[in-house]
Amino acid sequence: MDDDSVDRAGLAKRGSPYLNTDQAAHFLGCSRRHLQRLRARGTGPLFRLHSRIVQYHIDDLLAWSKGIEKRPQS
Repeated sequence: MDDDSVDRAGLAKRGSPYLNTDQAAHFLGCSRRHLQRLRARGTGPLFRLHSRIVQYHIDDLLAWSKGIEKRPQS
């Protein structure tokens, strides 16, 4: 595991790289409801169900966020 992975994991709850919906929404700078809508449409970040609790891995949030960056208009 590289230093960057350790740093990202340290930012997550109790050192876990998994965030719940509220934490993931805060991390991405959007509302909980917006993230729920994205999940329902299948256009949001990859998520996992852990005992029926939606969890997002911090690496998946970063990858999804980088993938939706808008390019400057020319």
